[in-house]
Amino acid sequence: MLTVLGFTMIATFLVLIMLKKLSPIAALVLIPALFCVFVGKGAHLGDYVVDGVGKLAPTAAMLMFAIIYFGVMIDVGLFDPIVRGILRFCKADPVRVVVGTAVLAAIVSLDGDGSTTFMITVSAMYPLYKRLGMSLVVMTGVAATANGVMNTLPWGGPTARAATALKLDATDIFVPMIPALAVGLVAVFVLAYVLGRRERKRLGYLTLDEALEPESETVLVAAGGSETPRPGAGGGAADLPEADGFPGLDPKRATLRPKLYWFNAALTVVLLTAMIMEWLPIPVLFLLGAALALTVNFPHMPDQKARIAAHSDNVVNVAGMVFAAAVFTGVLNGTGMVKHMADWLVGAVPDGMGPHMALVTGVLSLPLTYFMSNDGFYFGVLPVLAEAGAAHGVSPVEIARASLVGQALHMSSPLVPAVYVLVGMAKVEFGDHTRFTVKWAALTSLVVLGAGILFGII
Repeated sequence: MLTVLGFTMIATFLVLIMLKKLSPIAALVLIPALFCVFVGKGAHLGDYVVDGVGKLAPTAAMLMFAIIYFGVMIDVGLFDPIVRGILRFCKADPVRVVVGTAVLAAIVSLDGDGSTTFMITVSAMYPLYKRLGMSLVVMTGVAATANGVMNTLPWGGPTARAATALKLDATDIFVPMIPALAVGLVAVFVLAYVLGRRERKRLGYLTLDEALEPESETVLVAAGGSETPRPGAGGGAADLPEADGFPGLDPKRATLRPKLYWFNAALTVVLLTAMIMEWLPIPVLFLLGAALALTVNFPHMPDQKARIAAHSDNVVNVAGMVFAAAVFTGVLNGTGMVKHMADWLVGAVPDGMGPHMALVTGVLSLPLTYFMSNDGFYFGVLPVLAEAGAAHGVSPVEIARASLVGQALHMSSPLVPAVYVLVGMAKVEFGDHTRFTVKWAALTSLVVLGAGILFGII
């Protein structure tokens, strides 16, 4: 009964947000509350929600202050050189723009934190996508999938969880997986190239100088050589948004602090280093970083208030989404739905598949890490799968490696707080992101699994 209700609850949530019948926040709160009553545990709803909020509160605090910190860094011009460098590489060609998005997301993902990756990637790429009239779900889909592959780094979370759960060395899990993960990353770049070609066919491309002109009567040269009206020359699918321009590159904006550039750069490097080295909890690091950045760059109180107010929309949207997700996860865990769903999936594996439990684990990692938190999967399900594999001579380290396969898809799960940073900053509906990204992310995960089998890693 709990198994059926658990799958039904998740399916109802996904359908309603993809059809835009409910906002993500409303769906994350109302649907689990309703199913909690169906299960007969309505009297415990408050306990489940408080427990879920307690577990996600540090994440919400981290996201709130991280958004303020990176928002201030954008305001003061820290990322202007990065954006200009990307513009020079992209040359306003949609193919290069999408590939550049994948490369940037992969590089920034080296810090091991998805929220940071998405904030930097969207901050750099959003103005360019808007100016060229490109699809923003392409940006969010490519960024999320690239980050998902890179999320398997030992300090990213999943590898450490797998090592802890199965009492293994993280190096023994990760290092042999590098070739398969490299193939997965190449698959992301190929995907970016294909999606970029699709965008180029739809929109054409501009020269860099044309793209930077806010008002222009010149023509947009399509990939096939035809001409399409540019802004100011009439309507059409290829019209580019006038108002957005490149606000992040405005050299005259009042918030620029060129004399403090190297201070801000050093502060950011120290902050990211502290995250990787785990000198302090991440929420504490961003709280301190945001306070220091505001104080040094905007010493006057009215200016500090103005900067906080400027980024308040993103803060409220993301923090609200995280706390709403706490209701969803709280009910899933508190009612026992997650455990019953996982047990059912593991029990559904035929006995004849015992010698192939690594393959089974890789396949199951896609839906399980999408519908569950990483903690729930790695600490609740993975030990059961490893035990079943051991009974048939499959080593725990193979099971652990296979468990990393689903991370490309996991990063677009509604249970991952970082994805709300991505869609919130990109101003993309979560349902649109889900509908577009899931198929490509699942395909990338299967490529990693196939490569792992081909190389004899899994």
